[in-house]
Amino acid sequence: MRLFVDTEFTDLLECDLLSIGIVSEDGHEFYAESSDTDWTKSGDFARVAVLPKLRAPEANIFSETELSQRLRAWLASLAHGEQIVVSVDHPIDWEFFVYLARDPDTLEMPPHIKGQSIRGCVDPRDIEVYCCTTHAPSNMHSMQHVAGMRRAPRLAERNFADA
Repeated sequence: MRLFVDTEFTDLLECDLLSIGIVSEDGHEFYAESSDTDWTKSGDFARVAVLPKLRAPEANIFSETELSQRLRAWLASLAHGEQIVVSVDHPIDWEFFVYLARDPDTLEMPPHIKGQSIRGCVDPRDIEVYCCTTHAPSNMHSMQHVAGMRRAPRLAERNFADA
C-alpha cells in the first residue's frame, strides 16, 4: 500500500506542525490539524497560503498526542500486515510523519512502514495544475497537495523502485 503525505508547518527555521494530510492509492484519507501550534511563529508562506485554509468547520483539530494516537489507529486500520510505503516530496513531511506515527514507548517506527522520497518523480507544476484546475477534495492545503501528488502524470509513469 502506498500513502502520499504532506504536512504544513509554521516555517522552515522554526518548524511546528500545522496540519497533516494523507491519501492512500485507493483513496482513503486522513487529515488533522494540531491545536498545539503557536500560529504567531508562522512565516510568510504559512500566513498567506496555509493559515487561511485551516480551522474549517469539518477539520479534525487535536493536540499532537491525540493526533498521533488517531494517526496510528488509522494506519492500523489500513495495514492488515501489509507493507506501507509512505511517499513524501519534502524531508520535513517524513520527519513529521515519523514523529506522529512512531511507537510512543519505544520511539520506533513499525517495521512494515517505509518512507520514500518522490521529490524527483513529481513535477510541482503538475500538483499546482491539479490544485488550480480541478475540484480538490477539500479546502485544506495539505489535502490538496497529496491529492495532486497522487494524480500527478509523471508519478503514474514512474517506476518507484528507481526513485
